[in-house]
Amino acid sequence: MTEPVLSVRGLSVDFTVRGGRKARAVDGVDLDLQPGEVLALAGESGCGKTTLARTLLGLVKPSAGTVSHNGTPLAYNTGALKRYRRAVQLVLQDPTGALNPRHTVYEAVAEGLRIHGMVDNERERVASALSKCGLRPAERFFLTYPHELSGGQRQRVVIAGALVLEPSVIIADEPVASLDASVRGEILSLLLQLRDDFGLAALVVTHDLGLAWSIADRLAVMYLGRIVESGPVEQVLTAPSHPYTRALVSVLPDSPIAAPVVLAGEPPDVTQIPGGCRFHPRCQELASGPAAAAGVDGLCRGTALPVLSPDPATHSVACHLHAARVGQFTQTA
Repeated sequence: MTEPVLSVRGLSVDFTVRGGRKARAVDGVDLDLQPGEVLALAGESGCGKTTLARTLLGLVKPSAGTVSHNGTPLAYNTGALKRYRRAVQLVLQDPTGALNPRHTVYEAVAEGLRIHGMVDNERERVASALSKCGLRPAERFFLTYPHELSGGQRQRVVIAGALVLEPSVIIADEPVASLDASVRGEILSLLLQLRDDFGLAALVVTHDLGLAWSIADRLAVMYLGRIVESGPVEQVLTAPSHPYTRALVSVLPDSPIAAPVVLAGEPPDVTQIPGGCRFHPRCQELASGPAAAAGVDGLCRGTALPVLSPDPATHSVACHLHAARVGQFTQTA
């Protein structure tokens, strides 16, 4: 297996909230992104996936743990961050907000080149990036303003602005959430084409498991700051093993789960993470008896689970009941 292009070990991110309390948005995450791989990071709002993505971009400094690019740990001085952000680029979910309405398409795409001092052959670089993103002939769009473009075209300009720096990783935060259904498929196809043509790796942050099925090679499901299940996307979505993942998958069309699972309550306050399995206050398997029948209900309430292994080939699950059913944990401490 090749060296990961992006790697995370023991990552935690804390924030101080009103009253001086500590909120742990990300709590011990190990993650690897392989060259040319599309990894979807899924979970409901507030689970920590956007904070994790911002930390991977170097926008948030972790409270603990490391982020490494091509095996080199990220340093947080200005020069190191500038070099890193050329290699790891962001694609935002709202192209209208991401583009300056006073800047032409040319200026929007060329901005990154100028920031990073890549001014040689600027015109050719901008034209090439726009063409790769399906805006052809590129010169026709140079003097166009964002309001003159469709939503799909604006998103292509945002992707071109990232691609022009020739990054090795793209982190896309809900890349099609603000687009009409008619153009979502086009943008997803573009991201896959860029992966195939240029070997780009991508981390796609989403709450839409249908999108993950369409685009991702691997899926990681987050709950309350931790990855609770990860593995090849087909395995996770056709045979979900964690009760939380099963609840998410149960409402998909043609779900392998016979009936929709309605979770009780809301995710706990991140300043008061429950002991034991952090999902246990809402777990349908604990509430309805299977955990007690397997003799793990006490573990669910009182014994913390290890951090999942980052092995991309393994279907890993952080669940005491699953561990009892398979006879061992499928994750490492």
